[in-house]
Amino acid sequence: MSSEGDTLDTRDEDEGRGTEVELRPALIVLHAAEARLVGAALLFARRGEAKVLGRGERDPDDRHPRALPVFQRPGKNEPAGAFADPYLSREQLVVTATSSGVRVENVGKRDLLDARGNVVSAVELSPGDVCEVRGRLLLLATTRAAVMPAARSFGRPQHAFGEPDPHGLVGESPVAWKLRDSAAFVAARSAHLLLLGESGTGKEVVAQTVHDLSGKKGKKMVSRNAATLPAGIIDAELFGHVANYPNAGMPERPGLIGEADGSTLFLDEIGEISHELSTRLLRVLDERGEYQRLGDARVRTSSFRLVGATNRPVAALKADVAARFRLRLSVPPLEERKEDVPLIARALLRRAAAKDAEIGERFLEGWNGRTGEPRLSIELVRALVTHGYTTHVRELDLLLWTSLAASTGDTADLGPEVLAELGGEGSEGSEAGEGSDAGDRVDVRKLTAEDVRAALDRVGGVHEKAWRELGLANRHVLKRLVKKLGLREDG
Repeated sequence: MSSEGDTLDTRDEDEGRGTEVELRPALIVLHAAEARLVGAALLFARRGEAKVLGRGERDPDDRHPRALPVFQRPGKNEPAGAFADPYLSREQLVVTATSSGVRVENVGKRDLLDARGNVVSAVELSPGDVCEVRGRLLLLATTRAAVMPAARSFGRPQHAFGEPDPHGLVGESPVAWKLRDSAAFVAARSAHLLLLGESGTGKEVVAQTVHDLSGKKGKKMVSRNAATLPAGIIDAELFGHVANYPNAGMPERPGLIGEADGSTLFLDEIGEISHELSTRLLRVLDERGEYQRLGDARVRTSSFRLVGATNRPVAALKADVAARFRLRLSVPPLEERKEDVPLIARALLRRAAAKDAEIGERFLEGWNGRTGEPRLSIELVRALVTHGYTTHVRELDLLLWTSLAASTGDTADLGPEVLAELGGEGSEGSEAGEGSDAGDRVDVRKLTAEDVRAALDRVGGVHEKAWRELGLANRHVLKRLVKKLGLREDG
């Protein structure tokens, strides 16, 4: 059992590094005819610099320097190779870095589409905006360091770019790599760990990562949803019982505490545990792992590490429970790592195919039972990236399955069924949508707490009416906005 120093919150660990990383405009490949480039970055050095994006390598006759994709990983940029898609012009786009993002001008033969799918000659993109070279290339504007900061705790990557790492985490964004590095840091400590994050963000995968990277990886992690532990038999669930107890013929049962000896005990939804369960669990933690099985006078000791997970804020947890977790790690929502959404969708489709041969044979090119190239339409990827998630990877998986079930061809597509699940967002790239009474688009970033509060007052606090009143895309956008502005969520 652990007794390490004061609480360490890895959410704030970067603030004390003493160095600032300069961020610059960048475009991330979300979808391309060349699937190997999904997740690659196009970097722009300074305001006013123009680069040409198109097919082929650099050429002395190019009017501007050529933007070539790179695979960014901590401490290293690896050339990804030039675009080779024959349907892209050699000079397709001229991209100019601006003070707020990039300006993308179409100089090629294929149409340029803005975030709403309209054909444009040029478009200004801020971080989070998307644009498309019709049917061939989908790009997300963001900011990136010239070189991603080196990892301090996570070792050298052992997995191919864009693929799940050995622990199941997917993503090549700076946010994803910071999560891996933080997980490696806490894994090297023995203190109990609290994972914080919204529902569906992948807290169990992070728990598995921490377990795999710890000294306890030789034993299987023991997982249980704390909210499902039956109230009447909590002692038996936690501590187990000896053979023939309480009735003759009953087999011996180690209980969660005994089963996790020398390993990790992961309790999801720990914020929902009952007073009875918290009392029993805290007693074991306070007594350095000492416990007794039911029907047994012998005192046993279990050397386990507790990893709890909750979607509640720390302040909402029972104070005595929160105090036992000296390490805390936040799992980011998809909104903070939009460029990872296509990679996660591809991984989810491959996982589905591994369990369902029909899915693999139909939706993965070259499927051989283990590997294959997922076929996702550019329209679907655009919609998945720009969607406002509430249950994150769980919701992404639902949207993907909705597409698979409704698609009539061999490509997962954006059909009416997916649009219905998206709440009518379509493939628009803004978090704003059209209101019920007006067609104006709303810039969510300009909405104030007073604006939202006034709209809620006008509709009696009913959120289902308020998001339409504000002209938002759906109720999920309103929910995130209320949370961001620190407003009460009741109503």
